[in-house]
Amino acid sequence: MQELRVVGVRVELPGNQPILLLKETQGERYLPIWIGAVEAAAIAFEQQGVRPARPMTHDLLREVVRTLGATLEAVNITEMRDGIYIAELVFGDDRVVSARPSDAVALAVRTGAPIYGAEDLLDEVGIEIPDEQEDEVEKFREFLDQISPEDFGAGSGSA
Repeated sequence: MQELRVVGVRVELPGNQPILLLKETQGERYLPIWIGAVEAAAIAFEQQGVRPARPMTHDLLREVVRTLGATLEAVNITEMRDGIYIAELVFGDDRVVSARPSDAVALAVRTGAPIYGAEDLLDEVGIEIPDEQEDEVEKFREFLDQISPEDFGAGSGSA
């Protein structure tokens, strides 16, 4: 398993499909994962320190985990099956819960849990960006600094 860090989320045009971009902490591969708008907003909210008036689902889940005395030890993105990424929430005592990577990452950014990608998965779908394209990554980072969670169409949610 390779440790990954969240580069951020962005909306891919023309389809307005959000993408979660992860990068190896000790390597050059990126892992792009297409995700839903709600999960993109949840990750962007947390990265930008936005606190909605009412807790989002991932905030609620974090509090439930804490209240039950558990700790999220890690998020593992393990494989891709039929074009769908598979992730696991790893708790102590070998307790593992299957999850969508977008939900798992949204919870990880709220708890500070490390995120890992399976080596085989990174070999299969990881993208290496050559040095001459690093300016594109920098543009992406600048884009992330300027975008707001509202750009993903998620409101504060009253439900």
